[in-house]
Amino acid sequence: MREHAEAPAGAEPLKKRLGVMGGTFDPIHHGHLVAASEVASLFQLDEVVFVPTGRPWQKSGRPVSAAEDRYLMTVIATASNPQFSVSRIDIDRSGPTYTIDTLRELQSEHPDADLFFITGADALEQILSWRDAEELFDLAHFIGVTRPGHTLTDPGLPEGGVSLVEVPALAISSTDCRKRVARGEPVWYLVPDGVVRYIDKRRLYADLLDDLDDLDQETGEENDRGNDHGNGKGNAVPTGPNEGTGIGAA
Repeated sequence: MREHAEAPAGAEPLKKRLGVMGGTFDPIHHGHLVAASEVASLFQLDEVVFVPTGRPWQKSGRPVSAAEDRYLMTVIATASNPQFSVSRIDIDRSGPTYTIDTLRELQSEHPDADLFFITGADALEQILSWRDAEELFDLAHFIGVTRPGHTLTDPGLPEGGVSLVEVPALAISSTDCRKRVARGEPVWYLVPDGVVRYIDKRRLYADLLDDLDDLDQETGEENDRGNDHGNGKGNAVPTGPNEGTGIGAA
């Protein structure tokens, strides 16, 4: 937890700085965790809350693990870091998951906090097509996690409302992790140890062997939540929630 400097006498108390990382987390992997840790350090965040998606509207074409399994894997993966927490707001909400709903609810729960939404830089390029996009930047500052050399090309993004953060180019994706499990290949050191054990105990992804050809086509799944209007995700580095988590395949 970041220590705040004392506010000057008569000044308003300093606001809490809350990072928000959403995603399908199917499964969560070290790419997500590295991105969250790097952003927390650079932006002096007090906390990063991971928000597993409930029913990701854009993933109707493939099976998604049960929300409770994805939630518990996220809890296991983040438990050792006191700066990380996990929220059930999306998995407990009925209907498809949209970033605007997530941010509105978090803003209501934390009225005295500044929100920092962590997503993939590729997802940010689609953000103006998300549901209620005009309100998104009023609710949070958006941070695009990317590999070195990436630039944003969308001229419609509000000045000062978006930042890019380069993180180590971890070529890890949830899609690849699922494929490896289905093939009986190890995922040690790609995902946290406790998540490896959970996957094995619950036999997650074991029934995907017949769907490997379909998994090979999931190149735009990194968003984990996907864009609100169906635009893909693609970055293999962690992204964010609902529409465009874009960090490591969902």
